[in-house]
Parts: sequence; C-alpha cells; structure tokens
Amino acid sequence: MADEKRLSARRKHTLKSCMLSVAGTLLDAESTVKAKEREKFLADKCPPLELPYSKEELEELCKKLHEQLDISEEERYSIEFKLNMVLSEVRDLNIKIVDLRGKFKRPRLKKVRMSADAMLKALLGSKHTVNMDLRANLKQVKKEVKEEDKQLRDVGDWRKNIEDKSDRKKMFDS
Repeated sequence: MADEKRLSARRKHTLKSCMLSVAGTLLDAESTVKAKEREKFLADKCPPLELPYSKEELEELCKKLHEQLDISEEERYSIEFKLNMVLSEVRDLNIKIVDLRGKFKRPRLKKVRMSADAMLKALLGSKHTVNMDLRANLKQVKKEVKEEDKQLRDVGDWRKNIEDKSDRKKMFDS
C-alpha cells in the first residue's frame, strides 16, 4: 500500500469530469446513429406519399396501401403466434427443470407403532384373523457354563491371591 500512489481529490475530479464528457459524446453519437437507422428503415418500409390528382390513381393507391396493410397484419399475426409458441415451450421446459431438480420435498413419514397382528389385519383385511406370536417362534438358547470358565474365575479373583500372599509373608516374618 505504501508503494501505491493515491490520487488527489483534484485529480479524481478531473478524471471523473473527463469520463463524463467522453460518455456524453458517446451517447450523442449513439443516438444520432439510431435516428439515422430509424429514418432509413422508415424510408424503406414507407416510401414518401405522393397524392395523385385523379380518382382512379387515388383508388389504385388505396388498394396498394390496403394490400401492404394486409401483408403487415399477416406478418404481425405470424410473429405473435411464433412468440406464443416459444413462450409456452419455455414454460414447459421450466416445469420440467423444476421437476428434475426435485424442488418438491417428500413429507417425512410418521413412525407408527403397530403389532404384527395389527399389520397382518391391515394387509390381509378383516377376513383373516391370524394370531401370530412372533416371540413364541424364537429359538431359546440356554447358556452352558463350562468348568474351565469356573476355574478361570476362581483363579482370577485377586482378593484370594492377596490373602494367600499375606499368609506367606507372615510365615517369613516369624
């Protein structure tokens, strides 16, 4: 930051005024170009009106203008139709995007506590009254206690070992 030179307020003001003047000239040039393009377009589409003096020439001019009006109305109608088609396609695509994105969240399901009998009744209907005691069908396992485990438990009891060692210590002391 120390290396960067800061602009003084006067310098900032002059730069800003220069930028505004350049932008103003650019806007003026752009507006003149647009006006010229508009005049050129109108000259192509609407030639200058020359009013004839005889009745037949006036009728021909009216027919010609009427035909041009019909053509422009047809173009306007076809453009409107195409625009409506494109807008409906855009709407459909937006709907597809929303569907693919998955904006709609699935509701969280409530946990329902139901017994096996109630479930079977709900699934099979009230005709079938099947009583199913699932706990009765469970396999019962009896725990067998091995003799080796008993010995390990007896040897593993540290209180007995300490008491035995204390008796030995008394023997050496006396």
